[in-house]
Amino acid sequence: MTKTISTDRAPKAIGPYSQAVVSNGLAFLSGQIPLDPATGQIIEGDIAVQAARVLDNLKAVLEACGSSLDQVVKTTVYLKDMAEFARMNEVYARYFSQNPPARATVEAARLPRDVRVEIDCIAVVAGR
Repeated sequence: MTKTISTDRAPKAIGPYSQAVVSNGLAFLSGQIPLDPATGQIIEGDIAVQAARVLDNLKAVLEACGSSLDQVVKTTVYLKDMAEFARMNEVYARYFSQNPPARATVEAARLPRDVRVEIDCIAVVAGR
């Protein structure tokens, strides 16, 4: 069984996609960018500020899926500038301090709305 997930605690999808899809005990989350869920506006600030907002958005979607950051098994981080990797990684480490998931990090020439960072993930749904 496949179920699409949507929550007001994270930014609404800005295209024809779901915030997440749960299937066979896994939650597949679409990439989150540093949008404030209340206003739909980009959070201003450096890579650390933007990465924290992205991870907070992912956390909200994970909770709507019945999962959590502790259940994430894989992330993909897209950076506008790989020179900001260390600063992003400091923030990322605070959110994944225990048993961090597998991860790929790539530099992307351009991200939606010209943000500095986008992250997507796959997580196990609680109770599975």
